[in-house]
Parts: sequence; structure tokens; C-alpha cells
Amino acid sequence: MGDPRETQLSAARPPTGTVDWPTFVASCGIVLFVCVPLAVFPEAGGRILELTYSLVATQFGFAYLIAGCLALSLLVWLAFGRHGRVVLGAANEPPEFSTYSWIAMVFCAGIGAGLLAWAPVEWAHYFGAPPFGVTPGSNEATAWASTYGLFHWGPTAWAFYCLPTVAIAYPYYTKQLTYLRFSTSCHYFLGGQQDSKSARVVDWLFMIALLGGAGSSLGFSTPLIAACVSRLTGAEHDFGLEVVVVGLCVALFASSVWFGLEKGIKRLSDVNLLLALALLIGMLAIGPTVFLIKTSLNSVGLLFSQFLRMNSWTDPFSTSGFVENWTVFYWAWWIAYGPFVGLFVTRISRGRTIREVVTGMVGWGSLGTGVFFMIMGNYSLHLELTGVLSVTELLANDGAPTAIVAALDSMPLGSILIAIFCLVALIFAATTYDSASYTLAAAATRRLTPGDDPPRWHRLFWAISLAILPLTLMFVGGLRVMQTAVLVVSLPILVVGVYMSIALVKQLTADTSR
Repeated sequence: MGDPRETQLSAARPPTGTVDWPTFVASCGIVLFVCVPLAVFPEAGGRILELTYSLVATQFGFAYLIAGCLALSLLVWLAFGRHGRVVLGAANEPPEFSTYSWIAMVFCAGIGAGLLAWAPVEWAHYFGAPPFGVTPGSNEATAWASTYGLFHWGPTAWAFYCLPTVAIAYPYYTKQLTYLRFSTSCHYFLGGQQDSKSARVVDWLFMIALLGGAGSSLGFSTPLIAACVSRLTGAEHDFGLEVVVVGLCVALFASSVWFGLEKGIKRLSDVNLLLALALLIGMLAIGPTVFLIKTSLNSVGLLFSQFLRMNSWTDPFSTSGFVENWTVFYWAWWIAYGPFVGLFVTRISRGRTIREVVTGMVGWGSLGTGVFFMIMGNYSLHLELTGVLSVTELLANDGAPTAIVAALDSMPLGSILIAIFCLVALIFAATTYDSASYTLAAAATRRLTPGDDPPRWHRLFWAISLAILPLTLMFVGGLRVMQTAVLVVSLPILVVGVYMSIALVKQLTADTSR
């Protein structure tokens, strides 16, 4: 006969897929609490958000820089130390997904269309207001402009994604836990009490961060997709068209969520990675190939030689605002998204070692985003330097979406490239949000063992709910609004990240010392 205590414990456990209603209701309340006041009082809300951004960035910006240095250092220690061979799963268990599909899902979930909204024009912001007191528009400013995008989307940034992944995946698989939440990363301190008040606070903070980060990301990418649609169809680019685009994104990623991880998210990610590679190769082939290669090589060299300086520069002796406006914003964005990516990559990383996860995410992730900046960014930079198209003027007067579409339109076969670009951006948005809705559903599920998925209706609900916040942020309007939303929601996650990192190190040390 079996152990009666085990029988009693099994009977007390909720069935797999049971909704965690307190977390579910609280998260829905957060969406309404944020969106309704902003929609009713957009001007006042915009002013409050700007003041909030300035306060947090100037007073706590240094903490984000320190966090980046520590996160990257800890991951190097984990990957290349004695813990690197630890398998996330059974000792001889093979990876659940192929390396290509794993990289595709990691990249598409963690990046999304936000990359396409920034890669072609981010240099233009730095060209006119460069770092380190460099003269705007000079050759040195040009070099930094083509390099800083690689930094903001490079190894330190991906470290903010990778550290939560390892911190969640290790206890989830090695302790055979029956719940997949952000609080899983603090398992060492929580002692398995996943329904305790401390665990619920951690999970609520995660859901707030994901809703804010996801809302901002779609807020960046939707106007870009709308601009592409406007160019291809002749439709007027207004808020109504952007609403239609959000509807298309919701329909696409809701369908993907409905079909699940294997048939939905995996297939979309596989296809979109191929489309993105084809787009980049095409632009490299028909664009100014020699210029793109030379500029990219120069940027990579500058990044490697100045990497430590860029990670630790706080700009203490001037009021340029470069660090607060860009590096702190980007680190906040990656931190806000980090727990979400960590949960999703945990789900698809069974059978991989800690070293494979770290090198795969930090290495392939940095390379993937870097190629977009090297080709798309340096192409539009070439247009500016040769006088073919004033990208900086278009950016200042008409916004980034118009500037990006005009840059693509200047190439041979411009309409075809814009169509492919639009499709890639649309699928990127979908793969990011179906991953996000999957993760939100998992976080609001009481019991989810490895290999199980949340109920379809639950995933579909979050797929639709994720569209509300970006529409509100776009209605309020402005880059600063998006940046503020990310910065505010990331601050609590930054604090939890310290707690999470200590828990990971202590758990690994305790397990290997036995």
C-alpha cells in the first residue's frame, strides 16, 4: 500500500491547469487601474509620467548600471565555472527542442518588433546628441552612433534576460516543482511555499512589469507596422489604422496561443527567423555592401575596446542626460521583460545545461540583434552621410516610422522590402505577445508541471488583454510615455533580482556541496 501521507498530499493538490484566481483578479485590476485614468486624463497622465521618469532616472539610474555589470559577471561565473555542466532536467535528458527552434523562440520572444522600430534609426538620436561630450555630427559622433545600438542590445542587455532564466529553470527542473512562476526563482528562500504572501507579491510585481513592458513594446512597434501598411495601401496613417494593426497582431498571436507552444509559437518563430535573415541578406546585397561591412567592423572593434567604459559611465560631471535617457531606459526595459523571458525560456529549455542557456542567450542573442543594427542602422546612416535622405530631419519632424519607411523605400525593390519588413514586424509582434500571454497564463496557474500548458481560454484571455495597455499608451502619446512605463515597472523587479540572484547562488552551492 502507498504512503497515506503522500495520498493525502496528492488529494490536496489542485488539478494541473487550475487558475490562481487571486493572481488573476489582481492582474486584471492592475490593467484597469492604470489604463482608465490615463485614457480619461491623457494630458495630466502624460505630465505625471514625465516627472516620474525624471525622478527615477536621476536618483536611481546608477543602480541599473551596477545591476548590468553584476548580472553579466554572475552569468560568466555560472557558465564557465563548475555549475556550467548542470543539466536543467534529468541527467541524460536530451533538449526538448532543436537548437535552431530554441534560438528562434528565444530571439522572437525576447526581441519582437521593438528591434525593427529601433535598429534603423537609433543611431540618429546619438548622432545629434552623442555620449562622452563628443561634438554632435562629427566623425567621432558618427562612430559612437553606429556603436551604441550594439551596446544597448548586446551582452549586458541579454544578461538581464538570461539571469532570471537560470534562476527560474534551475529550481523548476532540479526540484521538480509543480508551478512555473517568477517566484520560482526565490525557491531557496520561500521553501516551496508558492502560495505565501511573499511569493504572491513577487508574482504580482512580475505581472505588472510584463504588462508595462509588453505594452511599451507594442506601443513602439504598432506605429511602424501602420506606417508600412499606409505606404503599401495608401491608407491614411492615423490612430484608427494603428488600432486596426493592434487588432491584426491580437488575432495572429491569439491564434498562435490557441494552437499552443509546439504548433503555434514554435512554427511562427521558425518561419520569422528565416524571413528576417532573408530581409537582412537582401539589404546587404543590394545596399552599399562595402560601407556596411567596414562600418560594422569598426563598430564591433569600438564596442569591444570600450565595453567596460560604456557599462560604467554615469556621466557625473555634465547634464547631457544621455545615460538617463538611453542606457538607463534600455536596462529598465530589459529588466521589466526579464522575468517574462526567463519564464518562457525555462519552459523551452528542458534538457539543456546552464552553460548552453547562458552562451546561447547572451551569445546568439547579441549576435542576432547586432546584425540588424549593422545592416539596417548603417544603411540609413549611409543615406544621411551621402545626402540621399536626411533621416535625422525626418525623424525630428515626422517620427521614426516615417523615417524608417522612407529609408527602406530608397532601396531598389523598395516596395517588396517594405512588404517583407512589415510581415516580419507583424510576426515579431505576434511571437512576442503569444509568448507573453502564455507566460501570464502560466504565472496565474496554481499547478503546472514540466511539459504541461495553461488552458487555452486562459492564454487567449491574456492575448487579448495585452492589447489594452499599448493602445492607452499610444493614445496618451510620446516616446517619454513609453519610456516611463518601462522604467516605473522595472524598479521593483530590480530589487527582486538581487534577492533572486542570492537564492540561485545559495541553492547551487548547497546542492553541489552535498
